[in-house]
Amino acid sequence: MARPRFLPDNFTLSLVATVVFASFLPARGIFAPIFSNLTTAAIVLLFFLHGAKLSREALVAAMTHWRLHLCILCSTFVMFPLLAIVLKPVLLPLVTPALYVGVMYTSMLPSTVQSSIALTSIAKGNVPAAVCAASASSVLGIFITPLLAGLILQTHGGGGNALHMIGSIVLELLVPFVAGQIARTWIGDWVGRNRAMLKLVDNSSIILTVYSAFSAAVIGGLWHQIPAIAIGGLVVVNLVLLGIALGLTTLASRKMGFSKADQITIMFCGSKKSLAAGIPMAKVLFAGAAGGAGTIVLPLMLFHQIQLMICSVLAQRFGARDLSLDDEGTAATTAAVK
Repeated sequence: MARPRFLPDNFTLSLVATVVFASFLPARGIFAPIFSNLTTAAIVLLFFLHGAKLSREALVAAMTHWRLHLCILCSTFVMFPLLAIVLKPVLLPLVTPALYVGVMYTSMLPSTVQSSIALTSIAKGNVPAAVCAASASSVLGIFITPLLAGLILQTHGGGGNALHMIGSIVLELLVPFVAGQIARTWIGDWVGRNRAMLKLVDNSSIILTVYSAFSAAVIGGLWHQIPAIAIGGLVVVNLVLLGIALGLTTLASRKMGFSKADQITIMFCGSKKSLAAGIPMAKVLFAGAAGGAGTIVLPLMLFHQIQLMICSVLAQRFGARDLSLDDEGTAATTAAVK
């Protein structure tokens, strides 16, 4: 029996099921650290396998791809905050003023790392460039986000968590990746022959991230802190910002003549916001705010789920494309630019 065309793919359905499951049975008590550790382990394994898979030549080429990295950084730290500021008169009536402060804060955050790379991999984008760009965004965001928040939101706070966050990035992302590069000599060919295993790790890391993050949001009072109508308005605000970001990054990268693989990387890395970096920063930046950081991070928690759901669907569709057509499209775009 043929699969109905209106029915999403199995991975998308599994994401929906994960959100529903987390809403009714979030990881709490002794299970919360267990799932947190499982998520960390999946991320470490993901970066180790990507390190073992990627050739050193491809990695060096990705690190020197400065136009791509500059495009992603401008999208993350310039375009997004400007969108939140310019669209405020239109979107603010949909939510409360306190929630829109959270929306503004979300727009200033760095790109998420693990899901950007996993989604880029699923979509058959430029994974080496995604590793470099997302990691650089995460590290630079530790310094840029507080600066933007101080200038735009008139907040202030110490940087006590900066070293801890940098240490986490190094231990969970860079160290496994470097270890994979070192181990590539012995296991590189085996990883290349078992791409299905790498895709399983990609998908699993996203599902675990969704469940852990949504569990924390539910336990934190996601469905009780604000009225249902405000949550609905917040969904619309986040959808508008994400939709515009996806559209602008796609259009800009296409007009600039990037290859299809690079366009995918710019779109995913330039439109995502990091929950892992955003919550620790909020605890410092908004420690003295009335009510603490709870309302501030609520838009971020919801945006995080929305971006994973929508970008996962897009990644699956991009991943199913005919790669032989990529060069054709890139050549045509480059000729049009010239």
